[in-house]
Amino acid sequence: MAKKIAGTMKLQIPAGAANPSPPVGPALGQRGINIMEFCKAFNAKTADMEPGAPCPTAITYYQDKSFSMDIKTPPASYYLKKAAGLKPVGKRNRPRGAELPGREVVANVTVAQVKEIAEAKMKDLNANNIDGAMKIILGSARSMGIEVK
Repeated sequence: MAKKIAGTMKLQIPAGAANPSPPVGPALGQRGINIMEFCKAFNAKTADMEPGAPCPTAITYYQDKSFSMDIKTPPASYYLKKAAGLKPVGKRNRPRGAELPGREVVANVTVAQVKEIAEAKMKDLNANNIDGAMKIILGSARSMGIEVK
């Protein structure tokens, strides 16, 4: 007999850095999920990823207070900023794209870098082949003000 699903939620947590402090702790605690058990499982699953990479995570929790999680690859914007070598700016000290995409170019990446990003993201993209995945990544780069040479 299958477990009864109580609900689902999505969080974006840095790889290997899940801890009971906000936003993870309160989000899980109000749904009755064991916070420390989740943090240990998440950190173990993301141990092989780059530390600090943002990981979109879909969490399904059940009525018996158990849970399952689906960890996706980091967003394309994260990979593009890293490949372009954008420096952290602003209040939160994070790298940003162009303020006026289409009119302003903040960085350049190569086609080889785009292909590498597309290969890394292939399992989470809605594309049939690597060319389709590259077009998706190219669109993300264009909307961030990153030029592909």
